[in-house]
Amino acid sequence: MPTMTAGPERGRPPAAGAAGSERPRYRRGRRGHRGRPAYGAGIGAAAWLIAVVVPLYYLVVTSFRGRGGYMEDGPLALPDELTLDNYLRVFEIGFLRFLGNSLVVATGAVVLVLAVALPAAFAIVRSRSRIVRVGFVLFLLGLAVPAQAVIIPIYLLITRLHLYDSLAAVVLPTAAFALPVSVVVLTSSLRDVPGSLYEAMALDGAGNLQVFWRLVLPLSRSGVVTVAIFVGLNAWNNFLFPLVLTQSEETRVLPLGLWAFQTQYGTDVPGLMAAVVLSALPVFALYLFGRRHLLGGLAAGFGK
Repeated sequence: MPTMTAGPERGRPPAAGAAGSERPRYRRGRRGHRGRPAYGAGIGAAAWLIAVVVPLYYLVVTSFRGRGGYMEDGPLALPDELTLDNYLRVFEIGFLRFLGNSLVVATGAVVLVLAVALPAAFAIVRSRSRIVRVGFVLFLLGLAVPAQAVIIPIYLLITRLHLYDSLAAVVLPTAAFALPVSVVVLTSSLRDVPGSLYEAMALDGAGNLQVFWRLVLPLSRSGVVTVAIFVGLNAWNNFLFPLVLTQSEETRVLPLGLWAFQTQYGTDVPGLMAAVVLSALPVFALYLFGRRHLLGGLAAGFGK
């Protein structure tokens, strides 16, 4: 006589905890959740769009508006007629000279920072010396020192070096205050390079200089571009150092050049907006050039 084994009874529904009974309910819940409109996200996106578009609209439209129309119609009204007189007036006050000075300052600061920060980051990552670690701590302490707190010692130092009222007087402190952040970003970027690559090049007989040129520079491209954009923007928008360390029109940069539209009788707002539009074009071009590497460099610099 065959033996009977215990098993589930025929016709009994599956248990409530069985996977087959839970899966359809879970899927229906996920489809239902996805179908709900995100009203909060839509309202937030619309508010952000308005906050961005309205200033840009005011900036561009006002730059093509006449001074009389700006005073009569209001800042956000559509202009009756467009004019290029504001842009012509910008070039008449010496905009090209201010633009050239800003390019020299930004380029000099970027080159100087990369020439110091990249070898320093390589030494911090590869060296085990206590002196190198102390130097890295000093770079980190530089993050806590604002430029406004030491502007008087900087002024005295620049005058003692006979660099006052020169572009070098703006380049040197701008690069110095950008070094701490640049070293931190490049150090974190170089730490993402696998140690096996360093060991492989060492086995091939490569020295530190060859490792730096053939391995570090190609693999740290994102960090280099991020630092270049960061330093370039700081130098381009810097107002404090040019104001304190320069005084002649030959060394005037764009932030100081915008003062030409403000007189004792008022401010030429349409001309000022035209100058701001022209000043923002190089920054926009710089962003288009480095946007592919900017996100990767920021993630490497601040992800640890």
